Amino acid sequence: MKCIAVYTSNFELFSDIYEQVINTPLAENEEKVVEGITISESGEVPENYIQKMKMKPEVVVMKEKDRNITILQHGEVFEIFIPEAELVTR
Repeated sequence: MKCIAVYTSNFELFSDIYEQVINTPLAENEEKVVEGITISESGEVPENYIQKMKMKPEVVVMKEKDRNITILQHGEVFEIFIPEAELVTR
């Protein structure tokens, strides 16, 4: 899964820029600024990382079922996990 990190703790702001973030082309380890918020492409993440993070009490887990996208929020960052199949269809 591809991971995009969004560096904010503000859920409302994250929600406002979410579609723009997932539609922004990023090279691996590239950073960009969207609406004043830094985002970065963190490369491929193994499935076990997501499972491990879901077990932590300080992590909020969100799921976009239509596109099978998982979002983890912890501390000052949202991590968006996009499956390879979804990347092909974008």
